[in-house]
Amino acid sequence: MALFLGPVVRKINTALTSIRYISTGSTCFGARGLTKTNIRNGMKSVVLSDPKTRNCLSVSMMEDIIEDILVDQNNFEVRCIVISAEGPVFSSGHNLKELAGRGKEGCAEIFAICSTLMNAIADAPVPIVAAVDGVAAAAGCQLVAACDLAVCTQRSTFSTPGASWGLFCSTPGIPLARAVPRKVAAHMLFTGLPISAEVALRAGLVSSVVDDGKLDEEVAKVVESISKKSRDVLALGKKFFYQQIEMDLCSAYRLGESVMVGNIGLPDGQEGLKSFAEKRQPQWKESGGGPTSTA
Repeated sequence: MALFLGPVVRKINTALTSIRYISTGSTCFGARGLTKTNIRNGMKSVVLSDPKTRNCLSVSMMEDIIEDILVDQNNFEVRCIVISAEGPVFSSGHNLKELAGRGKEGCAEIFAICSTLMNAIADAPVPIVAAVDGVAAAAGCQLVAACDLAVCTQRSTFSTPGASWGLFCSTPGIPLARAVPRKVAAHMLFTGLPISAEVALRAGLVSSVVDDGKLDEEVAKVVESISKKSRDVLALGKKFFYQQIEMDLCSAYRLGESVMVGNIGLPDGQEGLKSFAEKRQPQWKESGGGPTSTA
């Protein structure tokens, strides 16, 4: 699949050159009309807007989401990205008809685009939150597992039923197995049976569960809390968080020491310590230079 990553990234970058930053409060459609976005109060909202296909992760949908994430990477008005969906299905996963209509090479490209999307979430300098109100299945469940945080309603369910249709959820299982205990992941992948919101919370697939109708309120609390932090510091912290997960304990501590020293050297690191000593709220500089100066 790595063979296709270069062309995928080049295609996305070419499309981005024609996209402008989204102004505060205005609503924009993705280049292919499958997502809606706006920026308000520090939050960039990305809404999957193709309910007639159960918000399936078609090539066009995935390319829209990738562009929605990448286009405002350097827009310091954006402190957090929230991915939600219209309709009762957050996402049903890959478009199986699309897969059936392509040969091996075409399918390999689809899966490479999906990997590009999941990596874009991990590489984004701001936290990305999945706001789920309904069904998240197969690659739709993968999308939830790949996000930094996930908030869902009581009626939400999560499943990886690909094996039922002859296509084991191999790539959806990658972030899933990193988010939940091994036996939970195996149960979901081998049986295809859905788990409830409460089970997903206990397993660690989601961060919190709220009553139906309370999703927006809970997401607003999460975004407000994130928005009060330094963007530079959170970007540095997110980068390190994913680096250290794959390391042995001693290596993680060695890198963590270096990252924390670099963090203190940031303008916002200095401002945070100074504001604590002076018993006042910090005034973040938001220089945008943080993550590249460490690790």
